[in-house]
Amino acid sequence: MSDEDAISSPEALAALPLRENLRGLSPYGAPQLDVAVALNTNENTHPVPEEVVAAIAESVAEAAATLNRYPDREFTELRKRLAEYLGHGLSEANLWAANGSNEILQQLLQAFGGPGRTVMSFPPTYSMYPLLAAGTDTRYLAGVRGEHFSLTAESAAAQVAEQRPNVVLLCSPNNPTGTALGLDVVEAVYAATEQYQGMVIVDEAYAEFALAGTQSALSLLPGRPRLVVTRTMSKAFALAGARLGYLAAAPEVTDALRLVRLPYHLSAVSQATANAALQHYDVLLKNVEDIKAQRDRIVDGLRELGLDPAVSDSNFVFFGGLADSHAAWQGLLERGVLVRDVGIPHHLRVTAGTEAETTAFLTALREVLAEDPAAAPGRQPAR
Repeated sequence: MSDEDAISSPEALAALPLRENLRGLSPYGAPQLDVAVALNTNENTHPVPEEVVAAIAESVAEAAATLNRYPDREFTELRKRLAEYLGHGLSEANLWAANGSNEILQQLLQAFGGPGRTVMSFPPTYSMYPLLAAGTDTRYLAGVRGEHFSLTAESAAAQVAEQRPNVVLLCSPNNPTGTALGLDVVEAVYAATEQYQGMVIVDEAYAEFALAGTQSALSLLPGRPRLVVTRTMSKAFALAGARLGYLAAAPEVTDALRLVRLPYHLSAVSQATANAALQHYDVLLKNVEDIKAQRDRIVDGLRELGLDPAVSDSNFVFFGGLADSHAAWQGLLERGVLVRDVGIPHHLRVTAGTEAETTAFLTALREVLAEDPAAAPGRQPAR
């Protein structure tokens, strides 16, 4: 069932006493179509390794025996394992987890945003940010990027100093462009919030796919109590269906989130799944290098076709140069390949899948560009 099928008529929704800031909004969601090659939601398309499946099944079965009781409210074992995985001198006191990084971001806005407060990010970026702002009644401020969707430390800091948002959201690697921010951007933005004590959140959902030499904002946490770094197990860990996101921050940040989280918000099954997976993270992360290789292959293939792929630190590639991006998207879909139309003219985004999926995408795109002049490369900006 699609989102459209599940939603009542606009008239019926409008008749309800809905909050004014939610009227006219559309729910988040990418198309879930039955296609041979689905490369539109940045999933890790590699299957979970059998030994990890077995370990999760055993862990969940053990948890099932005590489902009559509430789970560990503090998910202590999970926080210890996440701290061990991240390193950087972090302990369980620095870690927090929830049902996907979206819930992590929601809890952060519940604690530090809300009525009368503002959150700022820099579009094009993750499209959930304004929806999370609306859901928490936090006013959303859209910053401005530079040429090729870049964001410099000077520009970001100046915009933050002028707008004084209560919360700043920095996506790195950015979605949909795939490019990581330099740590100088994070440092400059944090410094700009010092004068009024704003929170700075760095969304690192795709951090494990970063190019060699790309540094994580985790290294900036010491001495910055208002800095938060969010991560997820959906991407590199191939656990999108498990819905497990987490953050690293000063212990007082996790204390703040305890004030807004729902009771026992992380189920025993979720904790058992994540704990088992973290015991085998080396096995799960073996596919990361293969995904990065396919990502780089996509970049090379797009350039050969005369298109303009962005440098990617993620498991997807954002590319421009299309005369008609929607025509290209439709042509790919007709050939059984689903990519993401992110609503930016002349651009599309494609997930780096398996070798076979990458071949299918490049082959289909080559056919589309050869057969449909309307979708062929045009003289468009590079990114």
